[in-house]
Amino acid sequence: MSKKLLLAASAAVLLNMPPALAASDADLEVIKSEIQSMREAYESKIEQLERKVQTLEAQQTTTAQKVEKTQETVAANASSVPATAQRSIRDTSFNPAVGVIINGQYSNFSEEEADIAGFAIGEEAERGDEGFGLEHTELNFSANVDDKFRGSATIALHEHDGDTEVEIEEAFVATTALPAGLEVKAGRFFSELGYLNSHHSHADDFADRPLPNRVFLNGNYGDDGVQVSAVLPTSIYTEIGGGAFRGDDFPAGGADGNDIGAWTAYGRVGGDVGENTSWRLGLSTLQADGISRDGNEDLVNFSGDSSLYIADARAVYAPTGNNAEQEIIFQGEYFIRDEDGTYEDTDAGTGAINYDDSQSGWYAQSIYKFHPQWRVGARYSQLYAGDVPAGLVGSALDDGGHDPWAATAMVDWTNSEFSRIRAQFSREEVANDSDDNQFTLQYIMSLGAHGAHNY
Repeated sequence: MSKKLLLAASAAVLLNMPPALAASDADLEVIKSEIQSMREAYESKIEQLERKVQTLEAQQTTTAQKVEKTQETVAANASSVPATAQRSIRDTSFNPAVGVIINGQYSNFSEEEADIAGFAIGEEAERGDEGFGLEHTELNFSANVDDKFRGSATIALHEHDGDTEVEIEEAFVATTALPAGLEVKAGRFFSELGYLNSHHSHADDFADRPLPNRVFLNGNYGDDGVQVSAVLPTSIYTEIGGGAFRGDDFPAGGADGNDIGAWTAYGRVGGDVGENTSWRLGLSTLQADGISRDGNEDLVNFSGDSSLYIADARAVYAPTGNNAEQEIIFQGEYFIRDEDGTYEDTDAGTGAINYDDSQSGWYAQSIYKFHPQWRVGARYSQLYAGDVPAGLVGSALDDGGHDPWAATAMVDWTNSEFSRIRAQFSREEVANDSDDNQFTLQYIMSLGAHGAHNY
């Protein structure tokens, strides 16, 4: 390139010379001297530029080598640290994530009392208190423990007979990195039984649980134990699992801590139909042996074995293909419970009466979201008590020839995923001469972080 520049300069000098004048030897020497000076100046400049380029390339190479060495050092140090000490923090806004669910309501009942005839129920199976109250408030804590485990805890505050009670609903750890779709959960948690049991009450579509869930599971079955589940590699969603538990929670009871007091097993399948419909079917069981269960409010105690079987179904249809705009939900569960042992009416002092019979119940409900913020819903629940032994006539197990049922309608408005207001009307006939009309106005507010609800 320097030669081209010299030739161009020489040509320019020659072209600018007057054509009529002949160049003398002295003039030629001057021209040659000037050309030589220009050549040396250009070559010097080019050499300087080439040295700068070489220096910059050397600096880049050195920097890249340092970065590579630093990465190798970090990787070597990380590999020498135990896996349990390598904490993966995916969300630093809450560590752990903390949330509060405020669930308050106003209720009005036409009947002063509404015992469910034919069933020995737990405390949570009763209807809520009348008037204003904080029905159920939750404090939630959750976080990844490390790259292999996550943890969660839920502390619940609720009112009963005018008193505020505090309990640990859930406190468990679960695996996150097991192969073949496996998960192990240990601690205290709501077991996978039917559809509603594993959900917290604030995620329900109605202000209260259906009659079968209240009677057979005391709202939720949550116990201390371990549960193993696996999502199978099939063409449709398939999950199986089971757990072993202490056996302290209703319908079990009387666990002494020396053995497994209850166990569960479940299986479910699901999939899609076209682009607008999804479905799920499930079967599950809860087996509790050697029960020594107090009757709580009804003063009827049970000792023996209890076997509960549940079938559940759920389908969701989105008319527009977008569930956030419109959707229709159909859901139901069917319960059968076989109990073999003795019942004792402590209030009447009957002593232990042999009992070997089954009870059943079911509910079906439908929810229609006709607007992104508005939903309406209807639900029907039915119970069937077993035959009451002669020694227990007049006790809580005596249905008086009446099969309890309840019909419920609701409408709710959801301003965002963090707030919901619901109005609900129910008519319950849970005993003879007990037509209870119930009105509930409920609000559910979520503060802080809260995980997505299950399908």
